[in-house]
Amino acid sequence: MDDRQPDKQTDVLLDALRSALADTGEHRLYRSGKLTGLFPSKSGVAGDAAALALREGYLEAVRSEIKGKIAIEWVRLAPAGVEFIYHHDTPRAVLEQMRSMMDDARSGVPRWLNSIQEQMQTLSKTFAHEMHGYLKRLDALTRRVEEALRRIDAGAPTMADPLQALVPWGLDALSYLDRRKLTGTLDPCPLPELFASLRKTHPHLSVSDFQKGLRRLADNRAVTLLPYVGNGLIPEPEHAIPDGAHMLYFISR
Repeated sequence: MDDRQPDKQTDVLLDALRSALADTGEHRLYRSGKLTGLFPSKSGVAGDAAALALREGYLEAVRSEIKGKIAIEWVRLAPAGVEFIYHHDTPRAVLEQMRSMMDDARSGVPRWLNSIQEQMQTLSKTFAHEMHGYLKRLDALTRRVEEALRRIDAGAPTMADPLQALVPWGLDALSYLDRRKLTGTLDPCPLPELFASLRKTHPHLSVSDFQKGLRRLADNRAVTLLPYVGNGLIPEPEHAIPDGAHMLYFISR
């Protein structure tokens, strides 16, 4: 069995989720001929990655279109998919992986050094000197990585106490929007997507309170609400906020 199979599956999954994030609408789950789809096929690594995306809730099924004997599945990106991209494809994820690799390297160096010293007594002082210098450089690099991680964490969103009291879930909303932006997308977040993310940690949040809270955040310039400009019916219109002749449907930081 190929030891790189999980990495290939993760790469295919990340590519599909990035494509779904680039366009927040509906997508075919599988490619078919000249018709685009998130995954190139139903078999192999691509098929396993698609099954994982549905099983773990990174993508949610929207509808199934029957053409002859073929059922075409349509899906869209779920908040869990945005979180997966954030944790696997951001500067923070890369730095976390670097720190883990450096910790493993530091734990392995002393054992390797002892073995070298036992086998080559005449060269032990030279090897010890080289290895200690290596460890010092490794420690310096570790401190730089940890400082970078602290700077990332220091950039977490904040809210004034009065506003936080009025919108108790506001910080979670700002954090989700920031994590979404770190995945690389420039598109604003649809309100249904943000609401679905917040309901995981605030299960009693109603659509009405959600809309009122967003108004308060926008009035305090913490977020920007944007109108729906597409043609046709608005998906999940109950989340949209009336604003004169427009319906506010997107949000950005």
